[in-house]
Amino acid sequence: MSTTEALTQAFRRSIGVRIVEETDIIEGEVVEIQVDTDTTGSDKTGRITLCTTEMETVYDLGPQMIESLQKEKVSAGDVITIDKAAGRITKLGRSFTHSRDYDAMGSQTRFVQCPEGELQKRKEVVHVVSLHEIDVINSRQQGFLALFAGDTGEIKSEVREQIDTKVAEWREEGKATIVPGVLFIDEVHMLDIECFSWLNRALESDMAPVLIIATNRGIAKIRGTNYKSPHGIPIDLLDRLIIISTAPYSETETKRILEIRCEEEDVEMTPDALELLTRIGMETSLRYSIHMIMAASLCCLKRKGTEVDVEDIKRVYSLFVDVKRSTQFLMEYQSEFMFNEMADSDEEDDDEEEDDDEEVRDMARDWFDRSPVLVTPNSDRHFCAYLFGFQYFSMCLTGR
Repeated sequence: MSTTEALTQAFRRSIGVRIVEETDIIEGEVVEIQVDTDTTGSDKTGRITLCTTEMETVYDLGPQMIESLQKEKVSAGDVITIDKAAGRITKLGRSFTHSRDYDAMGSQTRFVQCPEGELQKRKEVVHVVSLHEIDVINSRQQGFLALFAGDTGEIKSEVREQIDTKVAEWREEGKATIVPGVLFIDEVHMLDIECFSWLNRALESDMAPVLIIATNRGIAKIRGTNYKSPHGIPIDLLDRLIIISTAPYSETETKRILEIRCEEEDVEMTPDALELLTRIGMETSLRYSIHMIMAASLCCLKRKGTEVDVEDIKRVYSLFVDVKRSTQFLMEYQSEFMFNEMADSDEEDDDEEEDDDEEVRDMARDWFDRSPVLVTPNSDRHFCAYLFGFQYFSMCLTGR
């Protein structure tokens, strides 16, 4: 699957379609259910009596309706709805008039009022689906199975165009409304220039969702190009965005975050330990201090304590290093490792500097060989002039 196809599916997942349709339903309280079986036992027929506060009616039942009633475990006293078009039976709950039929009932039992008015009603049914779900269902035969399997694959643009046209017709007829959602893209600097171009075009659509992107890059290269841009995002896309600036957490905020994290992980911590953990979070990073909570809790359990103390925090701090201490360790002992790219890069830089110096010397010799001024090193004055000219020439070449 291409990156633009993945973005397209993500966009259409975040766009909902609220479809409103009117259906004829029968809603009432079950008074009695009678099931008749023939001598062979293969054919079942029956009758059901439904009532409201104003009327009561008897309906004939076929084999499928009887099977649906048995599947829903419908009995006398239940309030149900029957979709006449689909033949679907929905159990709403049990009527309050039968709340005292049993001394004890399960917690899942729901009591509802007996319906009022007529049994047959027209009811608006609202379905909310995403555009991507409609795409998958219409992209191939038995496409609804792909919704559960997750293997949707690439969907042709012709299918999406037909669906967009149909949804536009439903909107004009008042049968459907668009529900724009929110699409969040983290580490957006990892997208390439093709994806950014697609986002620019997609945001111009009237059905586009609210797009929220996040990145932690400064001035960086745009992937797929040699150009640099703020946050690694093209300028034309940045111009369409409202940029939210962030600031580091203060000591009070860091302490409050650690307190909430301790409550979530069910860790009891002394005030002194929390102060130390807060100071560590300010000096290193918040994530490092959050990870120390559970490790310190394990140290506390090992010594059979009830609260995490300062000694537990110090123990964990000595066992697990943060990024700064790890980097400092690598800088000190880099020569002891089997592979050391930093040393190799230093050697390469030294070789490049030596090559540059040698090149400067060769050009200087060539320049003085072609000079019409005769320089005799035997004279102190001429020798100083020679040295001054060579240094000046070297400064001009190296830009220093």
